[in-house]
Amino acid sequence: MTPIDSAAAETVPNLPGRRRWLHAGLVLLAVAGTVGSLVAWRASSAEKSEKKPEPEKAFEFAPSDLARVTARELGRIIPVSGTINPVVSATVRSKLAAEVATIRAQEGERVAAGQVLVTLDAADLRARLAAQLAAVAEAQARLDLAAKNQTSQRQLLSQNFISQNAFDTAQNGVDVAQASLHAAQAQGDIARRALSDAQVRAPFTGVVAKRLVNAGEKVSPDVALMQLVDLTQMELQAQLPVSEIPSIQVGQPLELTVDGFGTRVFKGRVGRINPAAEPGTRAITVFVALPNADGALRGGMFAKGRIALGANASVNTLPVTAIHEEAGQSFVFGIREGKLERRPVQLGLRRDELGLVEMREGPPAGTEVVAVQSEGLQHGLKALVKSAKP
Repeated sequence: MTPIDSAAAETVPNLPGRRRWLHAGLVLLAVAGTVGSLVAWRASSAEKSEKKPEPEKAFEFAPSDLARVTARELGRIIPVSGTINPVVSATVRSKLAAEVATIRAQEGERVAAGQVLVTLDAADLRARLAAQLAAVAEAQARLDLAAKNQTSQRQLLSQNFISQNAFDTAQNGVDVAQASLHAAQAQGDIARRALSDAQVRAPFTGVVAKRLVNAGEKVSPDVALMQLVDLTQMELQAQLPVSEIPSIQVGQPLELTVDGFGTRVFKGRVGRINPAAEPGTRAITVFVALPNADGALRGGMFAKGRIALGANASVNTLPVTAIHEEAGQSFVFGIREGKLERRPVQLGLRRDELGLVEMREGPPAGTEVVAVQSEGLQHGLKALVKSAKP
């Protein structure tokens, strides 16, 4: 056996192991190349997408979409609203303790002043009056007898048949009889008045608003029997801020619309102004007189309207539709060099019925602004105005 040199044996390459390591390295290089290509492709796509310009947003307006700041006189309007109630109303009450005999008027019925509304049972009252009249007659008879006695006593005194003291006694009898007659007559008047009170009458011409008793019920003094209202003169009670009161005077005209009457306008005038403000709301009640000759208005109806004050000096005005609000700030959009320009404004009096609002601070008169509400309006965006067609 030939011995093998150990040094030579160490230098012989291990061919199968080297092949495995070489194959693994090639696989890793291929994976790394693929990942790198993918990353490079994504980066290139992202760069291309970032560099791709977005289309610029633009707004196109017709000439009718624009308006100019205009100087004009803008009258001041104070809105009012409240409930309408009759000026004259009354609760008819019983003055007696008696039974209700008949009801002479019903709810919604028009009655005249002095017309009988309720009749109370008066049998006891008639008997009491008869007794008092009898007492009056008795007192009158006693007075007549005392007067005759006085006459005879005077003749006897003139002939010195009786003393002065006896005559004075006869005179005193006349005075007592006279007082008794007056007392009886007074009691008779009371009984007669009570009998008259059994006929409960309307204190004024009006309409029965509510009937509170029925026939056969027993009532006591001061019990409410009916409610009566006069619809010929109505009154609106409106609560206004204290700051508005200096501008309001008694007699100022105003127009009102009432729920249920559509576009019909009712005219009235400021009749009274409460002298003190309400403690809680710090508002003052203004009473507006409303003539109601046809009886169309009824108590409890809700009305709203406005008090037109004199025109102010010329002020700059804008359409209400041109105003934008954001974070408590008001502004408008103008067009300058083909782009939208946001311009802040400070507003004053607003006249919704005219579609105008006072502009205290902002663009000068003659400035053209966008007068339509459109979503997406922003400062700096492109804006075009179409030419008007001939």
